[in-house]
Amino acid sequence: MATTDHVDVLIVGAGLSGVGAACQLSRHCPEKTYAVFEARGAIGGTWDLFRYPGIRSDSDMFTLGYSFRPWSDSTSLADGPSIREYVRDTAREHGVTERIRFHHRVVRADWDSRTARWTVCARRDTGEEVVVTCSFLHTCAGYYRYDRGYTPQLPGAGRFAGRIVHPQHWPADLDHTGQRVVVIGSGATAVTLVPAMAERAAHVTMLQRSPTYILALPSRDVAAAALHRVLPRRMVYPVLRWKNILLLTANYQLSRRAPNLVRRLLRRATRGRLPAGYDLDRHFSPRYDPWDQRLCVVPDGDLFHAIAQGRASVVTDTIDTFTENGIRLASGEELAADLVVTATGLELLALGDARLTVDGAPVDLASTVAYKGMMLSGVPNFAMTIGYAHASWTLRADLVATYVCRLLAHLDRTGQQVVTPLPPPDGERLPILNLTAGYVLRGLAALPRQGVRAPWRMPQNYPRDLLWMRYGRLTDEGVRFSRAGTPERSPTRA
Repeated sequence: MATTDHVDVLIVGAGLSGVGAACQLSRHCPEKTYAVFEARGAIGGTWDLFRYPGIRSDSDMFTLGYSFRPWSDSTSLADGPSIREYVRDTAREHGVTERIRFHHRVVRADWDSRTARWTVCARRDTGEEVVVTCSFLHTCAGYYRYDRGYTPQLPGAGRFAGRIVHPQHWPADLDHTGQRVVVIGSGATAVTLVPAMAERAAHVTMLQRSPTYILALPSRDVAAAALHRVLPRRMVYPVLRWKNILLLTANYQLSRRAPNLVRRLLRRATRGRLPAGYDLDRHFSPRYDPWDQRLCVVPDGDLFHAIAQGRASVVTDTIDTFTENGIRLASGEELAADLVVTATGLELLALGDARLTVDGAPVDLASTVAYKGMMLSGVPNFAMTIGYAHASWTLRADLVATYVCRLLAHLDRTGQQVVTPLPPPDGERLPILNLTAGYVLRGLAALPRQGVRAPWRMPQNYPRDLLWMRYGRLTDEGVRFSRAGTPERSPTRA
């Protein structure tokens, strides 16, 4: 094991969040030293990992993009390669690329109150362990496993003569031209795959156990061109960004307050894009309220077009068993297939599976409470980035990054070295993610919790968060500032 060096801040992950955090650190705390540890060999995170046909954003790029670097294309729902290049270009322009240490997977981080430092152990692909110390640890590794996606038990899959693939690890040699394809799932990945694969496949069937809310939006923001004609270039991006933020916020708030109205509006919009007589009740009428699960967006209604043109179809049923030639359903119908794609979701994994200790005591994440949705009770000088469930991930990632900069400046200004979140005095706890999607419910038990009120409750409201995190007080009942040498009185133990 080789000991390397010390940095003021160690950022874990070089995806959209990690690059953003590093840029904000360079912008607001240029005197701080930092490094970025990335487990894989490339910048981009999700947008480098996922390579399936049609991969794209389901959030508009004017809010998924960084606040400090405008998205200049009029394409609102961008494809994966464009987003990957945007992240890489941002890292390069802000001097982040040379601070990234690739193939460094963080496996353990140990806090020592005497020195007010983290000792972080990372493992390289060669098996070599590298150790670095830091004063502040900021994890931007998302909340799902990168090495595998979720695949449920598939009865009889061994008998299937075709190929079964998961979108998270799309084979580079896979050619689906002229093939009969069944995509299992109904979430964002499935509704992206189906129209993209239908362009070359003989036919694509989306096999879903239950329907999802799907909204068609223009792939290009019609306001962008108009604003470019009347506003200076530097003003266009902020205006578009705030226009979309307010629309997102209004959409979510209306869905929470008047779910039946939103349900009717979505149903009417869907009906208008499908052939007359289409069985809307069976295939596009979810049993849950809008935004109980994330709303799926399809650019220019491409999924509905593929269905209307007969290139794709939706089947709502459950799997009885795989057969040699396809899938037999519980209804007795058999779907013929040459290729089956299991778009069945993610596996949640907090902190990239890194283990934390505080003064020798292991931290049980599930027993911690998130402070402002970004720090953990009893864990000093530590932040994690979790984006919004109901809006663009980057909106909240940007707020977390700038809040960390505010904390670092406050510590320097007051001559203190340690900031430790405290648990709420009341005992009631809520899940940190308020979604009912299967992948969330399967993994919630291993994630931190949140409280029922501020500052331990994370609102799904960007304007409110902006005021709270960018301009609000840093000192409140949920946090304690101290100097090095003060041991943690009640660390969270496993």
